[in-house]
Amino acid sequence: MREYKKYWWALVAIIIVAFSILGYYGAEVYRSAPPVVSFVDKDGKVVIEQEQIYKGQEAWQSIGGMQVGSVWGHGAYQAPDWSADWLHKELVAFMDIKANAVFDKNYNDLDEAQKANIKAITKAEYRTNTLNNGVIHLSDDRLKAMTIVGNEYQGVFGNDPKFQKLRENYAMKNNTLSDKKSREELNNFFFWSAWACATNRPNSDATYTNNWPHEPLIDNIPTTENIIWTIISFTILLAGIGLLVWFSNFYGKKDDENIKQTSADPLSLLTLTPSQKGLAKYLFIAVALFMVQILLGGVVAHYTVEGQEFYGVDFSQFIPYSLARTWHIQASIFWIATGFLAAGLFLAPIINGGKDPKFQKLGVDLLFVALLILVIGSFAGEYLAIAGKLEIGTISFWFGHQGYEYIELGRMWQIILFVGLVIWMALVLRGFAGGFKAQGDKNLLAIFTASTVAVGLFYSAGLFYGQRSPLPVMEYWRWWVVHLWVEGFFEVFATASLAFVFASLGLVGKKFATYSTLASASLFLIGGIPGTFHHLYFAGTTTPIMAVGASFSALEVVPLVLLGAEAFHQYSLQFTQSWAKNLKWPLYCFIAVAFWNMLGAGVFGFLINPPLALFYIQGLNTTSVHAHAALFGVYGFLALGFIWLVSLYIFKGQEFDDKLMKIGFWALNLGLMLMILTSLLPIGLYQAVAAIDVGMWYARSAEFLQMDHLQNLRWARMIGDTVFIIGGICFFAQILKFIAKNCCCKKSN
Repeated sequence: MREYKKYWWALVAIIIVAFSILGYYGAEVYRSAPPVVSFVDKDGKVVIEQEQIYKGQEAWQSIGGMQVGSVWGHGAYQAPDWSADWLHKELVAFMDIKANAVFDKNYNDLDEAQKANIKAITKAEYRTNTLNNGVIHLSDDRLKAMTIVGNEYQGVFGNDPKFQKLRENYAMKNNTLSDKKSREELNNFFFWSAWACATNRPNSDATYTNNWPHEPLIDNIPTTENIIWTIISFTILLAGIGLLVWFSNFYGKKDDENIKQTSADPLSLLTLTPSQKGLAKYLFIAVALFMVQILLGGVVAHYTVEGQEFYGVDFSQFIPYSLARTWHIQASIFWIATGFLAAGLFLAPIINGGKDPKFQKLGVDLLFVALLILVIGSFAGEYLAIAGKLEIGTISFWFGHQGYEYIELGRMWQIILFVGLVIWMALVLRGFAGGFKAQGDKNLLAIFTASTVAVGLFYSAGLFYGQRSPLPVMEYWRWWVVHLWVEGFFEVFATASLAFVFASLGLVGKKFATYSTLASASLFLIGGIPGTFHHLYFAGTTTPIMAVGASFSALEVVPLVLLGAEAFHQYSLQFTQSWAKNLKWPLYCFIAVAFWNMLGAGVFGFLINPPLALFYIQGLNTTSVHAHAALFGVYGFLALGFIWLVSLYIFKGQEFDDKLMKIGFWALNLGLMLMILTSLLPIGLYQAVAAIDVGMWYARSAEFLQMDHLQNLRWARMIGDTVFIIGGICFFAQILKFIAKNCCCKKSN
């Protein structure tokens, strides 16, 4: 412990300070959330009750929420951002009403001076905060404009034939929300979200969403603070890179330990325990869910060109876009998590001296059953909610669909997932306990243990918001899961587990592995924890949130500068020992992690990171570029690396089919790259230009997205998708070969 003391103190200090910042400004998120109150007309008569807004939020959640368009830029990309869309359409309607009242003409028929007059009236009407005595006052003309937009939304979310083509363009099924009263309540929620985008905070020149979305009609443009903190974030990025390169060269630990040559893989000499043998089913389910995710991704991508059909077959009444995208995202989380769980459960008996703790096999089997119940139950609940077969409100939220991206599963299933993670943590730590009783240095095991506890417990953050929590509060806790749990603690767990494995195999020195893991954990978390706020710039929060998010999220990119060296280090490990060539494909997956971490998390992540950039491109396909490259490119390949590493030891005596693995590995990488470069990124850049020139509403509109060149780019994605699917099939075939041969060997014995 003594020689690592300063590293431990640095890590502990970073965690304490970072979580203090996250917690302190988290309280600011609660305090500054836009008010959810009743709206009244000029005579004080209530036109929208607070309760109706909450019921509208519940209706939105029940149909898939963020899987049907987006609100405040968070969600799916095919349908509009409803807050930006409602705001623009209401503004257009209001300006026509005012133009006819003042000049007896529609707004577009006015001369420039008259337009400027109407625009000034409109800006004053919309940007002025009329909150008084707990209610918000609306003018008669604004109520008329709201009615016009509300009637359109009634038709779009219902079954009005007039909006059939628009529903197809939005990839929405007919009768997305079948009940008329529920659609009225949904409209109230969308109106409230648009009101927050247009209305200045008290004693401020910025709206509740920091002037997002870009809407020139009422001068929703970047704030001064937005520009200042963008400049500061770039400065911090450059300074951080410089300091990292300086310290890594002058003070970084080198792997100068003498590696003892061994004639065989040390882990291959161990006898598999019953619990380790039981992990084969985990590996199969992980890769099977990976295939499900890939195929659903193809369906989701195709919906962007045919809307309600799959090559001419009306698929939307059975598996609409919102459901296919829900399952696509949930399957990715399930299979990636399963790969990580399998790695921890495999290592626990090894650390315990090569034997299972008492009842470990039973625990592993019960956890697997819980996993199956979770996957089947949550998928069924999401289907029933989106199909309108669950009562809107508590039933749908708890057993169906929460409506929030990445944590779509109903609250009951979410609790089951958390309990499963705690059980996994307990099973792994039981094995680690034996390791602490053994002789030798325990520092690497200690950081591995800490990361295991973090993975097991921090998913609970997703339980801290409720069915009717304000959107900013929900977003705060949601990003604790998506950003902090996945991008933070999963990253540390992966680093610690790989360091432990490689040190145990004799591929790296234990001291170097320990130093590297402690240093990497500090680097990941110093920016990653408070950097969570960069997702909340425009989620109903204030300038301090933007300042913290912009400053610390810039530091998240800094460690990625050294990933080229990490990739080379991973590649060279196969030459460290004569038998290490057997680790080729797991190591190649870890090399891919380093590459996609640099490109997907680093380059594409920082593309949407600075406040000024995100102001214009939040909710566009540029976000999808980062999501695909980082989620699969980093965490997907990490999980696959773990799966193939564990497979080497679970299926003893078997070798990889080199042809299958070669095609699979390169097809997955090439397919992902083609998907991004031929479709997602070009569409995102076209949208960015539209958002800057015209407004956010236009960049997400059917009018823009259905242009021929953008349709062609969506069709072009088929090339990358097909290559990617081929890669997935090859990997699935490999795991099937392992399992089939293993079963044959058992029968022959």
